[in-house]
Amino acid sequence: MHNTEYRNLLYFNASCTPPMPILVGEINKAGWNVKLAEDVPSAQNALLKHSPRVAIAQFDDSNGRLPAPIENFFRNVDQVEWVALIPKNAMNNHHIKQIISESFYDFHTLPPETDKLLVTLGHAEGMACMKRDNRVTGQLLPNEDEMVGASPQMLDLFKNIRKVASVDAPVLITGESGTGKELAALALHERSTRHHKPFVAVNCGSLPSGLIQSELFGHEKGAFTGASQRKIGRIETAAGGTIFLDEIGDLPLELQVNLLRFLQEKTIERLGSTEKIHVDVRVLAATHIDLEAAVKDGKFREDLYYRLNVLKIKTPALRDREGDIEVLAKYFFDKFFYEKRRNVKGFSPSALQIMNHYAWPGNVRELISRVRRAMVMCERRLITPEDLDLDRRNGERQITTLESARSSAEMEAIRNALHKNNNNLTLASRMLGVSRATLYRLMEKYDLMPKI
Repeated sequence: MHNTEYRNLLYFNASCTPPMPILVGEINKAGWNVKLAEDVPSAQNALLKHSPRVAIAQFDDSNGRLPAPIENFFRNVDQVEWVALIPKNAMNNHHIKQIISESFYDFHTLPPETDKLLVTLGHAEGMACMKRDNRVTGQLLPNEDEMVGASPQMLDLFKNIRKVASVDAPVLITGESGTGKELAALALHERSTRHHKPFVAVNCGSLPSGLIQSELFGHEKGAFTGASQRKIGRIETAAGGTIFLDEIGDLPLELQVNLLRFLQEKTIERLGSTEKIHVDVRVLAATHIDLEAAVKDGKFREDLYYRLNVLKIKTPALRDREGDIEVLAKYFFDKFFYEKRRNVKGFSPSALQIMNHYAWPGNVRELISRVRRAMVMCERRLITPEDLDLDRRNGERQITTLESARSSAEMEAIRNALHKNNNNLTLASRMLGVSRATLYRLMEKYDLMPKI
C-alpha cells in the first residue's frame, strides 16, 4: 500500500461545470485522498499543503482561450503529473490541445471510464515518483558520461572505437577542443580487455613543466627539494589498465624522449632512481593541434609521433554532426533538470533554429555551458536565443536549406515589424501584408508571443 502522503490527489476544476460527485467518490474509494480546488489560488495552496504527486484538471467545452492565470498555472507547475478531463468537442480547441500536449501526462474525455482513469492515475503517480527520485539525486539520465549522437559522423566514430578497442596498440585521438576526446578514450578503455583495471587521465598542458616528469614517472624520496617521500607516477598507477595523455602536443621536447623510451621498452625510471620498472599499460594520446605540422616545425619528435599514431581516431566538430545539436541540447536539458527554473519546459523553435545555425567554436563543451546558463536565466516557459546568449551576428554558419532560410527571414521580419510598431499586431500585420490572424499564428510558431 502506498504511503498516504503520496496518495493525495488534486482535482482542479478549470471549467464552469462542477466536478462529478460519483467520480470523486470512486477515486476516493480506490485509495486516493481527493483535494478539490475551484481556482488557481486554492490549487496552489493544495499543492503546498498536501504535496500531491498527481492532479486532475477538468475543462469545459469553451472554444476560446483559457484565462491567462490558469494557462500560466499549468505551464509553471511541474511537481505533479497532470491528467485532463475534457469534453469531446474540446479537442477542436487549438489552445486546449496545446496546453495538454505541453503540460499533461494524459487525458480522458468526459464522462471518463473510471477503471481506465484509475489506471492512468496509477501510471502517472509512478512517473512522478521516478522523476522526483531522479531530481533529488541530481541525475536524470543513466550513463551520463556516454557520448550522445546519431549523426553519420558519430556512428562512424562509434564504429571505429569498436574496431580498435580490443587491441593493445597505442591510439592517437585528434579533434578540436571540446569535442569529447577524453570520452572517446574512456569508451576505448571500457570496451577493452583492460576495463577492470585503472583508467588514468593526464592533461599534459595543465601540469607545470618542472613537475611533469615527476607526475608521469614518479620520484624517490630526496630526489629534489621538497620530495619528502616516494611518489608513484601516473603511468605506474595505471598498471594493467590505460593511461590517457591529453594534449600530448604540449609535452616539452626534453620529456618526449622519456615517453618514447617507455613506449619502446615498457619500462620507467622514477626520478632519483636508476631502477627500471616494467609497467604493462596501454597508451592513448589526444591533441587538438596538427602534430604533423609540429613535427615539421621541430616542436614534436617524429619518432614519438609515429609511436603514438599507430591507430587514429578523430572526434567530429559539433557543427559537422548532422542533426545532433538538438539531440544534445535536449539530452543536457534533461541531465541538468534539477538546475533549471521551475517554469522552464524546453526550447523554443527559434532557439532550436539558431542553435542549428550557430558554428559552435567551443563544440559540445560550449553547448553544455550555454544550455545550463539558459536553464537558470530563462524567465519564460521555453528557452529563447537570448537566454542562450546567441544571436545571428556572431558565429553563425551558412544556412543550408531553403526551408530554414525562409523561416529565418520570416522570423526576423516579424520581429522587426513588432519592434517598429511597439507590439501593435494590427499595425505590424499591415506592414507585413498579412492578416492579423496569420501574424498571430506565425508569432506562436516562432515563440514571439509577448510575456503575459
